[in-house]
Amino acid sequence: MQAGLDEARLAAAAGEVPIGAVVVVRGEIIARGQNRVLRDVDPTAHAEIVAMRAAAHVLGNYRLLDCELYVTLEPCAMCSGAMVHSRLARLIFGAADPKAGAVGSALEVLNHPRLNHKMAVTAGVLSEECGAILKEFFRARRE
Repeated sequence: MQAGLDEARLAAAAGEVPIGAVVVVRGEIIARGQNRVLRDVDPTAHAEIVAMRAAAHVLGNYRLLDCELYVTLEPCAMCSGAMVHSRLARLIFGAADPKAGAVGSALEVLNHPRLNHKMAVTAGVLSEECGAILKEFFRARRE
């Protein structure tokens, strides 16, 4: 999760909402992502999507069967849907997102009983640090 926080800090420095993600296979980071919606002028360029795209290129396969995704904020519905379609093995996230989180906070996209793929989920890893970087970013923007 520390690597995800590093990506979040880079996103903040670029003026993006500070969310970072990394994809891990057998304990090794194979891809990194950070929010890039402003820089790429792309509403789908969330940290999770950026990291999963990079991992798919590294693996040469859009199926991320043996991959774990670490992300600093609970994924939204779009990102959660992409995780299901990629057949991600495990999601680990930091801070919960009560307004848009789709892993149980606002919606339940991951592991929904009607969907065909289930994955392990670990929530709240370094949640204080992950939430603090977001709070500081938005506090600074309001000033």
